[in-house]
Amino acid sequence: MIRKPAVAGMFYPGDKSSLLAEIKSYLNNVNVPKIDNVKIIISPHAGYMYSGPVAAYGYKTIDGKEYDNVFIFAPSHRAQFSGISVYNGEGYETPLGIVEINQNIVKKLFEESNLIKFYEYAHVQEHSLEVQLPFLQVVLNNKFKLIPALVGTHNINELIEIAKIVNDYIGEKDLIVLSTDLSHYYNSNKAKILDSVAIEDIKNLDIEKFYNDIASGKTEACGFGPLIIGMAIAKLRGWNNCEILKYADSGDVSGDKSQVVGYVSAVIYDNSEDFSLNEYEKDILHKIAYESIKSKLENRPFLLEYEVTPNLAQKRGVFVTLHKFGQLRGCIGNIIGIEPLHETVKNMARAAAFEDPRFPSLKYEELKDIDIEISVLSPLKKVKDINEIEVGKHGIYLRKGFYSGLLLPQVATEYNWDRLTFLDQTCLKAGMQPGCWKDRDTEIYIFSADVF
Repeated sequence: MIRKPAVAGMFYPGDKSSLLAEIKSYLNNVNVPKIDNVKIIISPHAGYMYSGPVAAYGYKTIDGKEYDNVFIFAPSHRAQFSGISVYNGEGYETPLGIVEINQNIVKKLFEESNLIKFYEYAHVQEHSLEVQLPFLQVVLNNKFKLIPALVGTHNINELIEIAKIVNDYIGEKDLIVLSTDLSHYYNSNKAKILDSVAIEDIKNLDIEKFYNDIASGKTEACGFGPLIIGMAIAKLRGWNNCEILKYADSGDVSGDKSQVVGYVSAVIYDNSEDFSLNEYEKDILHKIAYESIKSKLENRPFLLEYEVTPNLAQKRGVFVTLHKFGQLRGCIGNIIGIEPLHETVKNMARAAAFEDPRFPSLKYEELKDIDIEISVLSPLKKVKDINEIEVGKHGIYLRKGFYSGLLLPQVATEYNWDRLTFLDQTCLKAGMQPGCWKDRDTEIYIFSADVF
């Protein structure tokens, strides 16, 4: 079963040569910064005359790159259904040829949840997914397999659950495309106000605020469901960097600014492999942690001034550990980066000193005897084979139902644990029995840490 093009000749040229020429002209007319390791593209889906020049910005960043699979999440405009509808035929056709569907992944997704099904009627006339394909075929030379999903649900819990399921099937050389337009049919000034809210939420990967802003009418996006799925996957993967490449509205083409549709092009990328703190950054983070605790003890504002380098501005998971005379005196952290690194260290240092339920709040006279250890975490990586765990290099995070627990890499080294003991101890930290890591529904994640 091949899904035939539904909007060729309407949303974009219906013959191959004209379509190629139009897409290449859009790509040739944009300049984008060099961004490596693009994982997610956010792209509009109107007729190419209006949104093509904006969409070209995102696709230009991956021109000539190689990806094994492309997951597309697009809104359903014409059909209502729960969950998402993933097309399970052999391919999606455009004037540029047929894009092969990865039926192996699609089949496994169907087995995972009732939230993931195939509703053929949803795909028949839908344009929001189809219009992304010719751009992908050009920049990737049609050398990828497709997982095409239309999003029907508007329930945030279901969207996040879908993200967790799909996340398990995303490989290191896979790409995600999120198809969305922004506000519809306001004058240009009003559209910019509404759209700026969505753009800021997207840039910050702030799922909760974005959902609330949509619900309260502070912003609009017909693809808010795909956006939430994509942002949730980014959070799970530790892809914390979003670059807004271009914003425009339909009036920029038509000349009519009285009723416009807003378009944005953006990318989310992973630069975790390039992350390395220098000595200045490590030193200033220690000073931030110390000053954060001291200012709290002295009941005064935080006074330290420092340069926020690009590394310090990154959103990273962090644990701050306090020792007194070599004994643990407090340890609190965030697994996933929510705020910039320097802000997280400031907050986690205070939490370790005053909010660790295992210890009384730190007293002023103790501060001189406190050693501060900071652990900056890499993104979590889910493992299916425990032999991937390297004791001394990796920390472990276990999750099963409502239970979860984490142990930092240095803990296993300190107690001279082997891999199995490390796993059992993490089970205990999670409030479960040793050996729980063997259970089928236990998720095992690893991470590394820069400890200083």
